[in-house]
Amino acid sequence: MSWRNLFKDVTNSKPLFLSVYAAVLIGIIFSAVYVFSAVYSPDSALSWTLYQHVAPSSPNQTLDSPSLRLGRGGGGGVSVMAPTSQPQIGKLKPIWKAPPPGSKMPPLETFRLTKELVQERVKDNVIVATFGNYAFMDFILTWVKHLTDLGVENLLVGALDTKLLEALYWKGVPVFDMGSHMSTIDVGWGSPTFHKMGREKVMLVDSMLPFGYELLMCDTDTVWLKNPLPYLARYPEADVLTSTDQVTPTVTDDRLDDWQQVGGAYNIGIFHWRPTDSAKKLATEWKEMLTADDNIWDQNAFNDLLHRQLGPPVDDESGLVYAYDGSLKLGLLPASIFCSGHTYFVQAMYRQLRLEPYVVHTTFQYAGTEGKRHRLREAMIFYDPPEYYDSPGGFLTFKPSIPKSLLLDGEHSLQTHFTLVNYQIKQIRTALAIASILDRTLVMPPLWCRLDRLWFPHPGVLEGSMTRQPFICPLDHVFEVHTMLKALPVEEFGPGIGIREYSFFDNPMMPAQVKDSWLDVQLCQEGSKNCQSNITNTGAVLRFPRHSNEEKLKAVFSPLKDVKTTEEKFRKRVKRYVGIWCCVDKHEPGHIYYDMYWDETPDWKPLPPQTPEDDHPHW
Repeated sequence: MSWRNLFKDVTNSKPLFLSVYAAVLIGIIFSAVYVFSAVYSPDSALSWTLYQHVAPSSPNQTLDSPSLRLGRGGGGGVSVMAPTSQPQIGKLKPIWKAPPPGSKMPPLETFRLTKELVQERVKDNVIVATFGNYAFMDFILTWVKHLTDLGVENLLVGALDTKLLEALYWKGVPVFDMGSHMSTIDVGWGSPTFHKMGREKVMLVDSMLPFGYELLMCDTDTVWLKNPLPYLARYPEADVLTSTDQVTPTVTDDRLDDWQQVGGAYNIGIFHWRPTDSAKKLATEWKEMLTADDNIWDQNAFNDLLHRQLGPPVDDESGLVYAYDGSLKLGLLPASIFCSGHTYFVQAMYRQLRLEPYVVHTTFQYAGTEGKRHRLREAMIFYDPPEYYDSPGGFLTFKPSIPKSLLLDGEHSLQTHFTLVNYQIKQIRTALAIASILDRTLVMPPLWCRLDRLWFPHPGVLEGSMTRQPFICPLDHVFEVHTMLKALPVEEFGPGIGIREYSFFDNPMMPAQVKDSWLDVQLCQEGSKNCQSNITNTGAVLRFPRHSNEEKLKAVFSPLKDVKTTEEKFRKRVKRYVGIWCCVDKHEPGHIYYDMYWDETPDWKPLPPQTPEDDHPHW
């Protein structure tokens, strides 16, 4: 009932009822005065909380926000549900707002990790953090951009070197100094410096938990696709929630993975800690274990500690399990939506289960840091600068032709897999040659595989996984992406050949002027009608003779680009572009080398090396 209708009813009612309405009205007014005096009373603990959450802290916050919910109670009145999280004091400083022009870099001690520094970025008692060195600057910017696009700004980046710290500061990214002063270059997986960086993560967790905030710690080679904080808040009893290397589904919805069925390692690339006594105890013992022995891998130590005791379940519903010392409550994030490089790029498990992925971690790949970038680029979730989408020499792309029989006929075996891949390798080899001659960057085609690639013997695809056959496999399953992008000596290997990912022209970040500038080349029989031997209109379709040699290519395309190359140097270069398939069961070694020039070997067959002398690539 509105106030206007209430007064209208009072004035139109009989005198007998006027006293009743008057009593009700006086009671309402008296109650309102009492409630408002309580709300604004400085001695009321409730008043401050209600005031902070009712008053919108940003233009996007409304009374329907999760911090305050108003709903009809059973008696028809208005019920107020108190917020479950700590109130937010003030607004977070905006990210991506660079310091004013002409300002000076603050002293290094300003960026020292303290509770006060972290508190400036905390929201709902949660901080999201990553760390790295300058070599991973583009990964870090991608990590921050995805989170801020999702509305997650309670984040911090730890800098292992001063160069990264300064670069992030000038871009307006909240950063702190980890005091490591490590190398600014890519140290490579498994190196001593890599293991040292891993220990930095352990020390960081141990240092931040005593501040009293929840910590979502991530590696820089993770990309967030959906805000994870509401999901993590579903499990308030959990001390630790961790990702895993599980490659077979244990659940088909978005519940936590079944801890009894998970056989993959607990992966410390993504894990969430609450500042409980059990979690702090785990972090401290983890740090002490690694400090005492330089040969222990941080992830192995984490797994060993949690498996010291695993079980029983905390309850029948949550999916949490008692672990470590018997009191720590552990949850395993579902591998279908907190994705590894296998469940996301190979299986696309989330898509088959009709789920939305929260994050992808570029594990299970075979070309180092360059391979990680390329996979994220194939998925169109990596942020590159504008110059990446342009090239002085232009781009070259082609539409591969694959017979249906190579994709679908027969069993999925070593023979059919290599027949399919070799067919594509030959086409790509030709495209690389044309790109080299014309000094153009080759946009690689999607690559089809019948068999998965792993580090160990397997039957083609992992039993119980959701890998479909055939499937578009990441480029690093067949090609040595890091070698393709490496600056090999021109004197020995000829000019470099730039490459781009198969989804390059589908990327929304592609400038329209580049995407719309095409010369469509179609192959034709030399001598037939409209089969051209020169270019008169670069905006039209060019019908180009089949089986043209290098001289013909140069002659026809010379108006576009004049580039020199030699067959010998080209062969030497591209032979190094292909890698191995792994691995054949019950054979040592079990890997099989791909061969860029497989068609020059009569009766070529996919066989692993038969002797130690045969165990080398085809160059």
